[in-house]
Amino acid sequence: MAQQQQTEKAASEHSGHCICCEVMEHVQDLFGVSPAVRQHLSNSRVELLKALRQVIDDRIEHVSGAKRPGAKITVE
Repeated sequence: MAQQQQTEKAASEHSGHCICCEVMEHVQDLFGVSPAVRQHLSNSRVELLKALRQVIDDRIEHVSGAKRPGAKITVE
């Protein structure tokens, strides 16, 4: 039972964590950051995720809209 509780605790601690969160945690551990810096990093994480979403949306639009025109061949 204790093993299951440890596994669940570890899963809950890492759920929702992205690479940005992990970087922020390492920076905080190494340097100790103020609440203002923590807020700035949190805001930048949101902006990075928005940028990634836009890249994906642009790629979907490009792939969906790509239609290759056929070549016309005259038959005698």
